[in-house]
Amino acid sequence: MPRIDSFTKGLALGIGVAILVPVVITTLAPVLKPAARTAVKTGLRAVEKGREALAETMEKVEDMVAETHAEMRAEREDTTADFEDGASVEAAEHSADESNVRSIVNE
Repeated sequence: MPRIDSFTKGLALGIGVAILVPVVITTLAPVLKPAARTAVKTGLRAVEKGREALAETMEKVEDMVAETHAEMRAEREDTTADFEDGASVEAAEHSADESNVRSIVNE
């Protein structure tokens, strides 16, 4: 009596699966195709919503950056006006140091 080892069992199982898979796919295709189509639609909608959310977030960040730049310009103009009105040289040097730090941080 021949001995059936694990290789022979694996080979038989592999051949059986290779024969049955096309049959199963052909049988289930009418059911799986609409489900796959629905999954793709859901994924596309999720990507669309994600893009919209990202665009809104980017717009808000750009607005904040623009506001911050405007505030920094206004602060620089105030410092320049104070210096022209007779502020001390030390105060001007201190504000210049602060603006240099800001420009380094913003880069």
